[in-house]
Amino acid sequence: MKPKKNIKLRLTVNEKAKIKNHKIRVSDILEYDPGELELLLDLPGERAAEIHALALFQTVPSIGIKFAEDLVFLGYYSFEALRDKDGAQLTDDFEQKKAYRIDPCVEDQFRLIVHYAKTHDTSKNWWDFTEERKKYRIEHGYPSTRPGIAWHQDL
Repeated sequence: MKPKKNIKLRLTVNEKAKIKNHKIRVSDILEYDPGELELLLDLPGERAAEIHALALFQTVPSIGIKFAEDLVFLGYYSFEALRDKDGAQLTDDFEQKKAYRIDPCVEDQFRLIVHYAKTHDTSKNWWDFTEERKKYRIEHGYPSTRPGIAWHQDL
C-alpha cells in the first residue's frame, strides 16, 4: 500500500521536533510500525499507535484527518479491526459516543472505510455510498436511542 503524499497529522510542537530531528517526513510515517515510532520518537505506545492509525486511514481515497480522528476516537487503529464492522452500526455508535447526530455524509465515510477494509478497493470515494446509506435508512431508520440534537445545533 502506497501512502498518500498529503497525509496530515495534528502533532504537538515536541512531536514535530522529534520527527524533524529523526528526518522523518509525515508522508513516510507508515514506513514505521507503531512500536518503532514509540521507540524512535520516545512516545507513549498509545500515542504512537494513534499517529500511525491517523496516517493509515488517510491512505483511503477521500478520507482526511478529521474522519481519521473520528475512527481513532471510536478506538480503531487498523483496517483489520474494521473489516467485520457495519457502516450503519459504526454511525450509530459514533452518535451515541458524541451525544449528537452527525452529518449524514459521515455515515458514507464509515461505509467507505468498512468497504475498503474488506476489499482494499481504491476506486471508491465516500460519496459513492450516499445512495446505499439513504436506502438503508429508509428501510431501517435510526435507533430509538439516537441523540436528539444535531451536529450543527448549539451543543
